[in-house]
Amino acid sequence: MHPVMQRLADKLKRTDLPEFVPGDQVRVQVRIKEGEKERLQAFEGLVIAINKGPQGTFTVRKMSFGQGVERIFPFNSKVVDKVEKIRSFKVRRAKLFYIRGLRGKAARLKEVERQVAAKA
Repeated sequence: MHPVMQRLADKLKRTDLPEFVPGDQVRVQVRIKEGEKERLQAFEGLVIAINKGPQGTFTVRKMSFGQGVERIFPFNSKVVDKVEKIRSFKVRRAKLFYIRGLRGKAARLKEVERQVAAKA
């Protein structure tokens, strides 16, 4: 990428989003416009893919009434108000598309214990 374009892309990048990776459970606050009013709606699920780049996206999958629902969010979209990282799971892949084919207990992931730094 041209250096001028790279600086422009870095300038437009959002800094308010937390660091998250595939295997993290997140809650995305999405702006919904209904007529003249605007409200926030939460979409909570597992991050199954992250596509990097200047127009990067991340895919979140949740189960709704026994039906799998996936939604792709652009990182730099104004529709995404806030992203909260809820918990992390141990995964060994960059894309978790195999979760789509699993049901019930087979779809569980092992949670990562959070390391708390001891004060010296």
